[in-house]
Amino acid sequence: MTLRLLSLSTLYPASLRPGFGRFVARQMEALAARPDWDVTVINPIGLPPLPGALMPRIYRPLLEIPPMERRSGVPVHHPRFRLLPGLSGRLNPALIVRAVLPLARRLHAEQPFDMVDAQFFYPDGPAAARIADALGLPYAIKARGSDIHVWGHRPEALRQMTAAAQGAGALLSVSQALADDMADLGLPERAITVHYTGLDHGRFHPRPRAASRAILAERFHIPADGPLVACVGALIAIKGQALAIKALAEPGMEGVSLALAGTGPDEAALRALARQLDVAHRVHFMGALGHDFMPVLMAGASAMVLPSEREGLANVWIEALACGTPLVIPDIGGAREVLMAPAAGRIAAREPAAIARALAALISQPSAPEAVAACAARFSWENNAAMLADVYGKVVAG
Repeated sequence: MTLRLLSLSTLYPASLRPGFGRFVARQMEALAARPDWDVTVINPIGLPPLPGALMPRIYRPLLEIPPMERRSGVPVHHPRFRLLPGLSGRLNPALIVRAVLPLARRLHAEQPFDMVDAQFFYPDGPAAARIADALGLPYAIKARGSDIHVWGHRPEALRQMTAAAQGAGALLSVSQALADDMADLGLPERAITVHYTGLDHGRFHPRPRAASRAILAERFHIPADGPLVACVGALIAIKGQALAIKALAEPGMEGVSLALAGTGPDEAALRALARQLDVAHRVHFMGALGHDFMPVLMAGASAMVLPSEREGLANVWIEALACGTPLVIPDIGGAREVLMAPAAGRIAAREPAAIARALAALISQPSAPEAVAACAARFSWENNAAMLADVYGKVVAG
């Protein structure tokens, strides 16, 4: 018997932003690849109520995303909903429902669904709860990190999240640490299941470091020799790239290069900081790194640092380990659930000196890449999908 899932996710790739929420897409594609589940995704795209010519530049490319496309066989619908950037946060679930419910009703009438899920707790969760109620279906909600750590501390959002959680057939969390935070907010602990991320082991695995460095040197002009530290994430304050740059100026870090993969509004400030600290010649801005080059960067690096202010359980942590690259990360989210063996890396305070000491230790006493990769062996998209299918099967069965 094949069950049908309608998945609501504001975080999902599209043709013009293929890296946006790719880990959500991989999860849904892995579930859809099973014979027991059929998946349809609705990815609501928020746009301000302005004509295209007046729309802020950050939103204008979103106008070109098609209403519907297929990604790895999964139908993905991209309805638009109206938002007021920075102002309509508490209203976004209702605005999403208004835009999505007619589409959901039509799809359900054409071929009925068995349940609804939300891939982000806010605003997706409360919206999915209302859509599921309108269709007479059970639903589940997954928490990923900032949806709990940011929205969970805003009273109006938390009120909606709590109401949605009470009616859910299941709540999922990307780590036990995040599950504990959910319970602390008053979300029903009995309903929470820890559902770890997956990993494509065919793509992320150890590779010869020298060969990877040669590719990075040719394509991105990163020196082919000397220690290299990778830092992967959007260039925004909460990811902590400024701390990684400051760590380069600490004693013992002479000769170490830093490769920043990602784009974002903080790039100019980060470049200025590197110049101010006289480390600009050792900081390499790689921009948005294509998925094919991500494993090359990881395999070419001596370590991966990500001094984030908050995370649930970052996919990039697992991808780095699978490539044989140890981590330096703060004690946040599921960090201790990932760094369970010395080969996996070090937990370091969000301070340049502490980060530098941890990186220097990993560089001076490297573990075998195969030993590091073994720390990620338990993560796979097949395991992720199997657990999701089991949890969702119980939601449908009631």
